[in-house]
Amino acid sequence: MGAVETFFSATLILWLASVCFQILLNKRWELLSVIAGSVFYQTFNSIIRFFSSTQNDPLFVNTSVSLLHSFVTSTSVVFILFRELLTNGSSGMFDHSQLVENTWPWAFEALSFSCGYFAYDQWDMLRYRLYSGWIPSILVHHLVLLICFTLALYRNVTINYLILTLICELHSIFLHVRKVRRMAGFRNAKGTLVKIEWFLNWFTFFVARSAPHILITAKLIRDAHKFEKGIELPLALLGMAGMNLLNIGLGLDLFKAFKRERKSQQGNIHHHRE
Repeated sequence: MGAVETFFSATLILWLASVCFQILLNKRWELLSVIAGSVFYQTFNSIIRFFSSTQNDPLFVNTSVSLLHSFVTSTSVVFILFRELLTNGSSGMFDHSQLVENTWPWAFEALSFSCGYFAYDQWDMLRYRLYSGWIPSILVHHLVLLICFTLALYRNVTINYLILTLICELHSIFLHVRKVRRMAGFRNAKGTLVKIEWFLNWFTFFVARSAPHILITAKLIRDAHKFEKGIELPLALLGMAGMNLLNIGLGLDLFKAFKRERKSQQGNIHHHRE
């Protein structure tokens, strides 16, 4: 076991021990939804491995489960926001007190379930070594999310803020769809389908990922004086800084992939004409 695997495995074990401590000793039974999330996605992982012809490809299985998580989470977030909008209207919905101190109906459960997914995904990536580099960005990303999500759930604060950050899973749906399609062997999809896929990828990247995260960061900075002294604001700013940096990297990777795919399609067209 390498240093990277040892470190992140240890942090995951400590995280699990902390959650179990809260549930069993502090009787925080509502946190069982965190465990339920991990079990749910691990079960789906096992089902894919059992039925899929690509069961020997851990990355395909992992990405398929990630696609499910993106669909479940984005659907949950849209439902929570739409329900709140219909029930109480947009007035005051994004006030500081509403985002920090209150919790919209089903927001706690949705955040807990998603927190369970990130723990499952961290374990799956460590188990099959689905990462690269001395400081794997994906493992760091999951660790930061686990810390932020778990502390918020323990203290029951900033739940609504974190629900807003998860709107980015709308974009992740199309990221994972593209990846699953290519790993399943459908690399030469019809031109129109590829164009629609890329349009949705770019549209949701800006509308559901980049813009919301930038606006949330700006809101945190604007309302910084309204936070009480404690770890909430520094942790929130650190988490959003990390997300915005990852978004920049993701945008660059998307652009490179887009150029490669467009160049490949142009090459195929030229070949057929010859």
